[in-house]
Amino acid sequence: MHKTNEKHKPQFPTARGIRRSCGKELYRTAKRLKVWIAPEHMQQAEELYVRKVMLNLPYIVEHGSNRKLLADWWAEHVSADIAELWKVGTDELNRAFRDAFGG
Repeated sequence: MHKTNEKHKPQFPTARGIRRSCGKELYRTAKRLKVWIAPEHMQQAEELYVRKVMLNLPYIVEHGSNRKLLADWWAEHVSADIAELWKVGTDELNRAFRDAFGG
């Protein structure tokens, strides 16, 4: 009988890890946009992004090594809400996110 190798199973990140990652990704994205984002809008965007990641966690963990696919997911599910909140164009935001995220 084979014992499954736990090391190669995708691990679910902690809530703290997700919040930190989302915050870093949004910060890097905002820097690439070269526009000032109010701290309260940054906070709202981070809360929105974390919530969407939590709701889609199995998909995100499964495709964790495919940055292009995750950037596509972000563009489809997250970017429109954040673009509206930050008052920037969706295409411009998607480009900045892909540049920051590496997808």
